[in-house]
Amino acid sequence: MMPDRCLLCGEPKGIREQDGWHCAVCGWRIGDVPDPELPRPRIDVVYYIRYADRVKIGTSSNPKQRLAALWHQELLAFERGGRDVEKARHEQFADLREGGEWFSAAPRLLEHAARLRAGDDPWHHYARWVSESLRAAESL
Repeated sequence: MMPDRCLLCGEPKGIREQDGWHCAVCGWRIGDVPDPELPRPRIDVVYYIRYADRVKIGTSSNPKQRLAALWHQELLAFERGGRDVEKARHEQFADLREGGEWFSAAPRLLEHAARLRAGDDPWHHYARWVSESLRAAESL
């Protein structure tokens, strides 16, 4: 256990490295504080949520807020990308479309989401992307 929770994602587990503790989820170095003068990075994601036997493929730059507004039973995965990636996925699974952004939860769509998830919590992927973007912005 780290001496403190991760400032970015709240994870209590960490990895001790030469330069100190790093979050086991997002990689943020414990004790570092994001520069408050820099804007929070925009991370566009394509989300895959399931409700019953349907999957919604949508996009958001604020997934916590967006998913809080949508009825769903399970967050299947996040994929980094915006409207272009969402459009490509809608085309890829066009034969499964049931209406709008909802698709039949066919095995190949569920397998695609499982590959994106790679056995990890989708929110952990998102936390890593935020951490990477913050570190990149601060190194400029």
